[in-house]
Amino acid sequence: MKKISILAFTFGALLFLGSCDNAASKIKSGDNRTSDMADAVNTNRLPEFSFESEFHDFGNLVAGEKVEHIFTFTNTGEAPLIISKAEGSCGCTVPVWPREPILPGATGEIKVNFDSTNRGGRQDKTVKLYANTVPNQKVLKITSEVDNPDMQ
Repeated sequence: MKKISILAFTFGALLFLGSCDNAASKIKSGDNRTSDMADAVNTNRLPEFSFESEFHDFGNLVAGEKVEHIFTFTNTGEAPLIISKAEGSCGCTVPVWPREPILPGATGEIKVNFDSTNRGGRQDKTVKLYANTVPNQKVLKITSEVDNPDMQ
């Protein structure tokens, strides 16, 4: 019985070592499988945002005004740019972004709506974009000065 246990242990160890050797040889030979994104990273084929401007000042607003600004960008990278999510820093700042991939060399727009209702004083807001870029986040900024007599 002891010989069978030793034999089983030895066989298991050889099997384990053989599988490690097989994996190591695949890595050395370049036979490893990677995702398309990893391939893009390894070959520097990435999308890239290039905005005309990443900041907009709405200036002086009267409380209750609703304004919008369009941020225009170009994909200056070498792969399609995909924006998976865009979120405003609060409910008064709402972004609208393209859902389809932006091809290399193509332009896109991020529309930012700002509602100054129940706001007063200086307003600094952000829109955070999540995309398949490196780094994977881009922040756009808006500001305004809201005149609200009810908040003085």
